[in-house]
Amino acid sequence: MSNATQTTQRLRIGPLGNSLSLLLLISYLLCVGFGLIAPGSLQMYQAWAPLLPGFEWLSFSGFVIGLIEAYLYGWYLAILFVPLYRWFSSGVA
Repeated sequence: MSNATQTTQRLRIGPLGNSLSLLLLISYLLCVGFGLIAPGSLQMYQAWAPLLPGFEWLSFSGFVIGLIEAYLYGWYLAILFVPLYRWFSSGVA
């Protein structure tokens, strides 16, 4: 396998961490925004509450904690995913 092929297949933690973090952050913001305009039976904050310790619906501190934790979950996924991807793509597994 040439160096050019290896370089294109190699994932980097930084770009993936930022991408996943922004994906989760945007999803969180969309869910919170939807929860503010939707009727009570359609609100989605109940889905976020178990995943985000300290998250409280309609409190400023809960909102900020949710932002921080959603962003950090993206990095957590990247830090786990990239080494696993590299290991499996190396042909070891």
